[in-house]
Amino acid sequence: MKIVTIIIRTLIGLFLLFVSIGFFLKLFPEPVTTGDFKAFQVGLIASSYLMPLAKSVELLCGLSYVSGKYVTLANIVILPVTLNILLINYFMTPDNLPIAGLLFLGNLFMIYRYWSNYKTIFTP
Repeated sequence: MKIVTIIIRTLIGLFLLFVSIGFFLKLFPEPVTTGDFKAFQVGLIASSYLMPLAKSVELLCGLSYVSGKYVTLANIVILPVTLNILLINYFMTPDNLPIAGLLFLGNLFMIYRYWSNYKTIFTP
């Protein structure tokens, strides 16, 4: 189980690094969007801080996953981001839902594997 954890942690970390570095260095062309997702994306871009903030969180958590340091903290910090990615893809762009689902399930698996570190949070 330890090897599976290392593999999943590294894959999630590499994916987060790939996406966040690609955003900051503008390595990918802007995807063509339509409908509700286009309006949502225009709102995100208009806020001017939300996308860089989310990508910075992805970058820091990706570095944490790849290095194996502060993984417990990274699991909790990236959870709202992965949940939001999953819900955006579910409701607005179902084409990318498998990738979003795997990312969210990987995050849940990592929380499960590090659950002993979270026990004190849930004790009254």
